[in-house]
Amino acid sequence: MKYDWKKQEKHLYAPKKKAEIVTVPPQKFLTIKGEGNPNNRDFSERVGVLYPVAWSIKMGFKKFYKSHQELQSEFDYSEFAIFPLEGIWSTKNTSDITDKESFEYKIMLRQPDWITQEMFAAAVAAVGRKEQNQLLKELSFETIEDGKCIQILHHGSFDDEPASFQKMEQFGEENGLKRRSYLHREIYLNDARKTVPEKRRTILRYQVD
Repeated sequence: MKYDWKKQEKHLYAPKKKAEIVTVPPQKFLTIKGEGNPNNRDFSERVGVLYPVAWSIKMGFKKFYKSHQELQSEFDYSEFAIFPLEGIWSTKNTSDITDKESFEYKIMLRQPDWITQEMFAAAVAAVGRKEQNQLLKELSFETIEDGKCIQILHHGSFDDEPASFQKMEQFGEENGLKRRSYLHREIYLNDARKTVPEKRRTILRYQVD
């Protein structure tokens, strides 16, 4: 049986066009840090190193499951769909949060709960044997828990996100919620390289108290 985040976690990946409260549990991620303008080559290279490792983890688990029948009862699923790209964003320039050159980010791909540090290490090693990419050394495997958040589904260009953030802030004020920090999460439900700006769908989310 295949685990599909689109079907099994709709509350996290199919939000409404209006702001809402969501509680995000601990989640495992394949991550890499960076800074600067996301339109620069460095950003795309960091995104690019995530996917070969994510696919290696996916195929490695699928092979492991098939070859270890005695362990199959320990897993609820035999395979899984690749999760959407996500990013946690902040800035070094709090006086102008639209200054892209000052952005700091952690870009990442979520992994199922049953993926282990050993599986991650094996996948990185497997990819490293096929391609010499220094960014492989910067990858991490970590657990992140966002807890209580406000989220909204943003339709359109990334440059138009401030309008959606304004809706989130108004919702927070109306419900007595305070944003924790400048950090916010973006979840990209379609490929920005293949999607015209007006049709992009991005989940915006930040932690609140």
